[in-house]
Amino acid sequence: MKKAQIILLLLITISTIHAQKKMITPPYLKKGDTIAIVATARKNIDDNLKPAISWLKNWGIEVVIGSTIGLDNNQLAGTDEQRAADFQAQLDNPNIKAIWCVRGGYGTVRMIDLLDFTKFKQSPKWIVGFSDVTVLHSHLNTMGYQSIHGIMPVSSKASEEAKETLRKALFGEHLEYKVPCENMNRLGTAKGELVGGNLSILYSLFGSPSAIDCSDKILFIEDLDEYLYHIDRMMMNLKRNGCLESLKGIIVGGMTKMNDNEVPWGKNALEIIDDVTKNYNIPIIYNFPAGHMADNRALIFGKQVSMEVNDLESKVVFE
Repeated sequence: MKKAQIILLLLITISTIHAQKKMITPPYLKKGDTIAIVATARKNIDDNLKPAISWLKNWGIEVVIGSTIGLDNNQLAGTDEQRAADFQAQLDNPNIKAIWCVRGGYGTVRMIDLLDFTKFKQSPKWIVGFSDVTVLHSHLNTMGYQSIHGIMPVSSKASEEAKETLRKALFGEHLEYKVPCENMNRLGTAKGELVGGNLSILYSLFGSPSAIDCSDKILFIEDLDEYLYHIDRMMMNLKRNGCLESLKGIIVGGMTKMNDNEVPWGKNALEIIDDVTKNYNIPIIYNFPAGHMADNRALIFGKQVSMEVNDLESKVVFE
């Protein structure tokens, strides 16, 4: 085979690989569509869904309550098999256009390998939530599908902006965020696919089939109720496994209710992230309004975004 033919073959192969990596966007919602509310992790036995159902009704969306709502298995919403069966039923139901996870906690990883995404691939739909739902976001990302990181039905204190951005994400309206400049921000611009979620969950998934590929991506991270040395440990893991050096940019959301030991670690969560990433020449946004907070703006994982960080503001625009 001639050298020119070999080069052409390589170019075709690379092009094919990139084409295969193009993320699939599930159909956006329209009035009259139906969303299912299910529990994939912590139980939800209280009658606390009325506000969320009201939001959906005002948006013109019908609601189906999954069989896991009300189940009580210690911390979890039923057994792993029950949670998987409920989620599977909503995945396979062609009348359900989106699945909204009721809350986080812990437990989604225990059911992820029980799911069959065959029918989902034939008819994709939006999976919505944050925190422990990062397991689903990451797994879907490896499969090549977009998903929505946003408020959940029990987010009763969610800001009006957070609710509106979720509506926009579900209905396919333009998403663009401008936030004030933070002193710690690292200036610059970047474009790439947005991935990420809860740092603890991302850390726990590395080495598994659900682990995200960081190459040429923009990484979003947030966390809640972690010890500061845990944040350092997890960031060092991202550094040592090559994730950080292959990123185009980082967006740091809420690092909420962090804990310290009797002997202080010596840095807060943002300072830890800054220290671990200091040798990478990429833009970084700190204190972005997403995560465990009332103003939890919706993000579409798997979608191309551009980020611009300057002395006045930080801007994130979804294509």
